[in-house]
Amino acid sequence: MNAALGPALIAAAGCIVALLGSIHLLYTYRGPKLLPRDAQTVERMQADTLRITRQTTLWKAWIGFNASHSLGAILFGVFYAYFALWHADWLAQSLFLRAMGLAVLAIYVLLARRYWFSIPLRGLALALLLYLAGLAL
Repeated sequence: MNAALGPALIAAAGCIVALLGSIHLLYTYRGPKLLPRDAQTVERMQADTLRITRQTTLWKAWIGFNASHSLGAILFGVFYAYFALWHADWLAQSLFLRAMGLAVLAIYVLLARRYWFSIPLRGLALALLLYLAGLAL
């Protein structure tokens, strides 16, 4: 078995997560895919504030949450792809980094299953399987 296969699988997992995050970020700012179907819902979100503060609207919070969620996924994916491809020895020697990657991917899969929809669930489940296979090698 090729010694580079394990890191390549982890890098592939990272690339999937980064791709999903990038698509999510694009959809946050372009097109209707992350907009409510009911236009009145958008109007109500733009007019109402959160209980924690009146300094932002539900709409601005919605956009900010989606953008930061996207950036987190992109950062995770790029970070693990980078370490797997260019610093595989660091990743292999760090139980912390390997465990954190596994934990984050597992939590993303659980969140996707409970709150999101089939496309991110399938992508994240594939990323988790690739990551586990990479760790096993």
